[in-house]
Amino acid sequence: MNLWLRLLWAFWSWRTRGPLSVWDVGIRSFRVWPADLDVFNHMNNGKYGSLMDLARLDLMLRSGTWQKLRKLNWYPVVVAETITFRKSLAPWQKFEMETRVVGWDAEGFLVDQRFTVEGEIYCQTWVRLRFLKRPRGIVSPTELMEVLGAPNDNRQAPAAMLEWAKATALPKGKEPAPSVWN
Repeated sequence: MNLWLRLLWAFWSWRTRGPLSVWDVGIRSFRVWPADLDVFNHMNNGKYGSLMDLARLDLMLRSGTWQKLRKLNWYPVVVAETITFRKSLAPWQKFEMETRVVGWDAEGFLVDQRFTVEGEIYCQTWVRLRFLKRPRGIVSPTELMEVLGAPNDNRQAPAAMLEWAKATALPKGKEPAPSVWN
């Protein structure tokens, strides 16, 4: 229930945080609620992904990206993510989620998201997003940037992130992907 309330709040409150470019660093404040906790009394690792979704949604709303995508029947999906935990988030603790599109490859966008407390990184994630079309199809990064505009800088995803995206890719949906254990 707590995430539904946060989702409703995200759709209702994004205008109060001011406009951004999709290429800016989006910062969204959160607090650790009791429903976020695990048996060890810190934020459950399962909550991080849902909060990352909300922070990406906030960036897309504030930049006008969400509105443009909806008109085109395009939507993002997460195809890979890696998360590294450094410090625990405690009950009632306030933290910020920093979200930035750091680059792209031939098939999708690479996003860096950080959970920070007073500017200190507690957790960092790399997310690879692909955009899909309804009823079927994939939106290329080139197509998406034609709609959104390209960044004003010479943005390039870090080499390590591009290697990660390549190393963690699974076969495409129509290709065979048998589960065989060695």
